[in-house]
Amino acid sequence: QIAFMTLTLFPIRLFFAAFMMLLAWPFAFIASMGSDEQELEKPLSWWRKIVDILLKAIMRMMWLAGGFHWINVKGRQALPAEAAILTVAPHSSYFDAIPVTMTFASIVMKAESKDIPVWGTLIKYIRPVFVSRSDQDSRRKTVEEIKRRAQSDGKWPQIMIFPEGTCTNRSCLITFKPGAFIPGVPVQPVVLRYPNKLDTITWTWQGPGALEILWLTLCQLHNSVEIEFLPVYIPSEEERKNPVLYANNVRRVMAEALGVPVTDYTFEDCQLALAEGQLRLPSDTCLLEFAKLVRSLGLKPETLEEDLDKYAASAMKMKKEKVDLKEFSAYLEFPVSHTLESMFALFDENEDGVIDIREFVIALSVVCKPSKTLETIRLAFQLYQSENGTITEDDLARILKTAMGVSQIDVTHLFRAVHEEEEGEITYDDFYRFAELHPYFAEEYLYADQMGDENGLETSSLSAPNGICTDFSPENAEVKNKHLQKKLN
Repeated sequence: QIAFMTLTLFPIRLFFAAFMMLLAWPFAFIASMGSDEQELEKPLSWWRKIVDILLKAIMRMMWLAGGFHWINVKGRQALPAEAAILTVAPHSSYFDAIPVTMTFASIVMKAESKDIPVWGTLIKYIRPVFVSRSDQDSRRKTVEEIKRRAQSDGKWPQIMIFPEGTCTNRSCLITFKPGAFIPGVPVQPVVLRYPNKLDTITWTWQGPGALEILWLTLCQLHNSVEIEFLPVYIPSEEERKNPVLYANNVRRVMAEALGVPVTDYTFEDCQLALAEGQLRLPSDTCLLEFAKLVRSLGLKPETLEEDLDKYAASAMKMKKEKVDLKEFSAYLEFPVSHTLESMFALFDENEDGVIDIREFVIALSVVCKPSKTLETIRLAFQLYQSENGTITEDDLARILKTAMGVSQIDVTHLFRAVHEEEEGEITYDDFYRFAELHPYFAEEYLYADQMGDENGLETSSLSAPNGICTDFSPENAEVKNKHLQKKLN
């Protein structure tokens, strides 16, 4: 079917869809000319309403060309005065632009998007909130702009936000980002479904690329999409004060409507779990829990590498000294809290109230650079090496156990393979040369050794009930938390 469609229907559909987009451009361009912010806050003039209708019709024809012959819409879209923000999930594809073109709601977009020929003009027409990567203060400005528009009593168009912040495979809802919920105004949840026999829609950070998805979808005779507008969610006073609580409660409502579980992991957690470094994290790693605690503590992703350098330098000065909770608090420059206590417990190996600060630094390095295994190991060698620059087999075991977030690991096979001189110690240069010759050393020398060892690594892939990373549905949350209380338990 794909071969036949590629030679027949695909080029026709692609040409017609491109033609519809080009046809929409002059209307969007004329309607966008000379519009300032004050004019945008006024009701649409009669001719702009006509342009709106024309553009929506053209966009509908474009989707029709793509095989979306009918779009099933359930529920009623709220008026801007009823709900200034539409929260849409799950976000799984660039075909999620269908509800955007149907409603012409404003969206949050990269500032660079407005410079794309043709598409940039169409984007500007819907008056998006632009985010600039070059502006370090852009995130704060974006939240303030969303808040300003959301609290304008319906003067601005509705804002459509995909709170997951990335594309997933629709098998669960990951943690919602709080941006849509900070204004504390009512939101209307909108859920998307693609009830197709063959899924050519899903576009995540792994799997088929954007062009392949487009090709396969246009080769389908028919593509279905269902958009359901759920009742407007009015936040309580507590939810207005706590955007994270508000986001979680809205996510729960949407998950129930979709009939899927939720996971407390974020996109960053999944990147960590699926990183393509030499050390593939096992499914029972506690580093996902550690990453969540890092975020809860307030360590920001954009400054993590700077924080890592600072903590590593301090750890090198402390050498092998162990610290208690109070000293750990002073080391991180954070007050003692439940989050800090939970993080401390992950590294309290013997439950004697002290931890090796070097283990924290190694774990933080993995979270900062999940795909850069050798950089983490080089840092670990610097922390553990003796005056002559060597480490022992026990040191290597501790390093890899921490870097993989597991309770048991046997490195004897690996250590002997690296250790050519048989002097009981190795240097980082020895390890680096070995890793260059054996880029899959973990699979060859670590995972293979753990087969059948119930206390060791799990060698199965990270496919799980929710299809993204380790399941964290509400009914399993308590069990998981107990399992991850101690790193070396």
